[in-house]
Amino acid sequence: MENPAIIVVVGLIVAALVYFVFLKKKALPETTSTTAKDTARPERKEPEPVQREPKKETPAPEKAAPEKAAPVSSKKPAPPESLPSTDVVPSESEPEIPAEEEAPAPSKKDVSELRKGLAASRTGFFSKLKALFSGKKEIDPAILEEMEAVLLGADVGVKTTQSILERLRDKLSKNELADEDALWRALRVEASRILSVPSPKGSTGTPHVILMVGVNGVGKTTTIGKLATKWHGDGKKVVLAAGDTFRAAAVQQLEVWGKRVGADVIKGKDGADPGAVAFEATTKAQEAKADYLLVDTAGRLHTKSPLMDEIKKVKRTIGKAMEGAPHETWLVLDATTGQNGLTQAAMFKEALDLSGVVLTKLDGTAKGGIVLAVCDELNVPVRYIGLGERAEDLREFNTVDFVEALLGRDADEAEAA
Repeated sequence: MENPAIIVVVGLIVAALVYFVFLKKKALPETTSTTAKDTARPERKEPEPVQREPKKETPAPEKAAPEKAAPVSSKKPAPPESLPSTDVVPSESEPEIPAEEEAPAPSKKDVSELRKGLAASRTGFFSKLKALFSGKKEIDPAILEEMEAVLLGADVGVKTTQSILERLRDKLSKNELADEDALWRALRVEASRILSVPSPKGSTGTPHVILMVGVNGVGKTTTIGKLATKWHGDGKKVVLAAGDTFRAAAVQQLEVWGKRVGADVIKGKDGADPGAVAFEATTKAQEAKADYLLVDTAGRLHTKSPLMDEIKKVKRTIGKAMEGAPHETWLVLDATTGQNGLTQAAMFKEALDLSGVVLTKLDGTAKGGIVLAVCDELNVPVRYIGLGERAEDLREFNTVDFVEALLGRDADEAEAA
């Protein structure tokens, strides 16, 4: 160990180690600081990539979508625009359905039965119109002139015929009657308009008193019996007043109907004052708490003033027995009398202020147009129509069913099928 050479070598080695360690220590801070800086920088940068990566992921579809969707969006929006427009078409067409539903759909069963009762009118009135229209590709004023003769021949009446034709000419001038189908539709619309007369709003009470009037032979007494049968079948209590005191057969006929339906019949002696019978019947009907009182009257010519004055007296007498009665006055007309029946109706309305019309024997005439004339010229609603001898053949009048039965073009096809 005392050898100087060895001491020198060891000294050199120690010095080299010290120098090496010293240099390492200097290098380490720099490296560490660099590494710290390097790690610090990525730490700052890493959040950015992390934030960017989500942005890149979201933009990725966005960029891809906009670039691809840009053209697609220009194409795809087009279908949505067309779809709403398609949806709008039904919505525009849907209002047309309610327009058709404003007029209630006719009952197939009722229309079928009505057609049978109106067979004569359909054979005459309807068949002539059908022959006039068939095969016409274009509707011109000449057809309307020919239609006038058909309407007048069916007892529609001059005033009502002119009213219908005037409206049809107006539609024709507006090019709304392009073909046969349009003309049929327009004719049915006009018929419905004329027949839709609202019932007058009058007083009512218990019983509901209805005075039945008309000339001889129109079927007043029979109509009263049929009405009593109908209402009794509906669970109503009905009382009948035999006010036709000048015709013994009328009283007997009413008694037969009364026994058949279980209705009380109030009558007087032969030739008794009809006003007195009506007064007694009104009093007893109130005591019996009846639902309806039907008052029969003697047939009278509308041209005989004394007889018309007498029926006015009967009406006043009923009012003395019950305030507000009679609540309605119905005129019974024989449909086979045509325009003469219309004249009768006008005279009775002037004298009695009618609230309704009953048209009997409609099954026995080919001139069903009288129904239109009565409603249009008198502005009085048709309440019932008689289509046969049975009680059920007296049918409550329904405008929609009647128009379809009389003027429905599909009727023949349906029957043939």
